[in-house]
Amino acid sequence: MITRLRMQAMAAAMAMAFTLSGSLPAISQSASTQAAPTQTAATQAAVTPSIAAPEKPKASAARAGGGTGHVYLLRGLLNIFSLGMDDLAAKLQARGVSASVHNHADWQGIADDIASKYKAGKHGPVILIGHSLGADAVMIMAEYLGKKGVPVALVVPFDGTGSYAASSNVARVMNLTQRDYAYMRKGTGFRGTLQNIDVSKDGSIDHITIDKSARLHNMVVTSVLGVLGRGGGAPKPAAAPATAGGSTPAATGSTAAAAPAAATAAPKAQ
Repeated sequence: MITRLRMQAMAAAMAMAFTLSGSLPAISQSASTQAAPTQTAATQAAVTPSIAAPEKPKASAARAGGGTGHVYLLRGLLNIFSLGMDDLAAKLQARGVSASVHNHADWQGIADDIASKYKAGKHGPVILIGHSLGADAVMIMAEYLGKKGVPVALVVPFDGTGSYAASSNVARVMNLTQRDYAYMRKGTGFRGTLQNIDVSKDGSIDHITIDKSARLHNMVVTSVLGVLGRGGGAPKPAAAPATAGGSTPAATGSTAAAAPAAATAAPKAQ
């Protein structure tokens, strides 16, 4: 008798537990169903501004395409050791300058895009800045753009790995370096301004830190703003003064390329 009562009690308890457990999913499902519209509404409210936000960059890009110019900054090895380029780009953008950062390995594709926009009348002054392998790339890129008939207003290499010739389509080269074998030089037909700014005496600067130097960033920002304020562009060959030696005393700063010009100037003084 007692055993039967126990069994009946256990059966009742199990039935009640099953009933309760069976009702819990229903409650949970009901709650989630009711909450769904609220969550969807919140999600839609959050999505709406994000869809509208890209319209502003599109408008600014259109203005840049109208001739305000653009600064292309190229990182160096593995695209991870030149984060000073990102910092410099942010400083330029804060001053209202259109600027973007890229992998140095992508220089040719970027140049082709620039040439296409320039020929369509949708690109203003071109400014190229790079660090390390990115510095090498901007010099090569400038020459490549010259072959496509695109003038380059300013090239700023940050400690390139070697010496490159400034091509005739470039208005100005401001080479920031801490090694003399990476001085840039005048190429055939170059009539612009060439500066080799040697910072090797600054103990706080080496190859890894040169692209992050606040002092050099200020120099570059000032130069970029000056170029864009003047409209940029490469110098016209006819504007260069004629000299007996065929040289143009436009290069400034410490540069090996300036030495031959000084040498040819001495006989003229006599």
